[in-house]
Amino acid sequence: MKAVRFNQGKVDVTEVDPPKGEGVRIRIASSGICGSDLHMLAGGYPVPVTVGHEMAGITDDGTPVAIEPTAPCGHCTYCVSGQYNLCEAGPQVIYGVGRDGGMAEQVIVPERCLVPLPAGLPVGNACLIEPVAVAVHGLHLAQLAGADRVAVVGGGSLGLCAVAVAKAVTDDVCLVARHDAQKLAGERLGARPQCDGAFDLGIDCAGTSESMAQTVQLCKPGARILMLATYWQGLTLPAFEVSMKELRLLNATTYCRHGIARDVDIAAALMARNPRIADCIITHRLPLEAAAEAFAIAGNRAQGAIKVVLTP
Repeated sequence: MKAVRFNQGKVDVTEVDPPKGEGVRIRIASSGICGSDLHMLAGGYPVPVTVGHEMAGITDDGTPVAIEPTAPCGHCTYCVSGQYNLCEAGPQVIYGVGRDGGMAEQVIVPERCLVPLPAGLPVGNACLIEPVAVAVHGLHLAQLAGADRVAVVGGGSLGLCAVAVAKAVTDDVCLVARHDAQKLAGERLGARPQCDGAFDLGIDCAGTSESMAQTVQLCKPGARILMLATYWQGLTLPAFEVSMKELRLLNATTYCRHGIARDVDIAAALMARNPRIADCIITHRLPLEAAAEAFAIAGNRAQGAIKVVLTP
């Protein structure tokens, strides 16, 4: 079957053996290109597997599902508590990072990874459940309340997912975005284009020292900052301003289970209730064979790309 792998900083569509072993076979219908995929490609990270952790498809019995792309050990302290995003087994449990992911025609995953799709959510859009779940998890940790004023810094797909999730809780959400397509998508999702005043919660979705400084500036004294991005280049923190404002810093990574509810299931329900989320964020769809072109498009945000999806 066809699969996408990285080879010395290049995107290769190559032939590999179909997956074997225990689990549920999924015929992939949509696989999104994440900012993390772009960083791993540009950084020459040695990813010896098929990439892609944003994925959805059809089981052999015809059931459409999204996939929570992690197979944690299930028995460490974190897994038992529901915090399997912190599993002691590390990144090797993540599909598309430590094991073969979803930029392929098929994948086999444990049944626990399946995310049933609510009525009205097309499988072609369901790969977006993964980044929406990242925002769901982060805003749960930030204890977002209906009276909060929220400023989102960074208008990529993660920032727009954060806007969509925040708008489900509070009306007062603004977005700081760099590119026109991002600004327009944010407005369509209900975010104000101007961040004026002081905010109860600032969400850094860009992952740079500059975006963190801007987030700190937007927060009122005593506010919370949610570090939702991945800081690939490290972070210089404006510690004086953070200290003088007595800001509380919160970090979130991926998603997990809170009580009986998984972040991915909440994300699926939210997307089903608000079809505009996928309409605003998914800007391009290309066939799997055009993966190299798709990655080039995804890396050129100034030309209007937000979320680029591969469709095997």
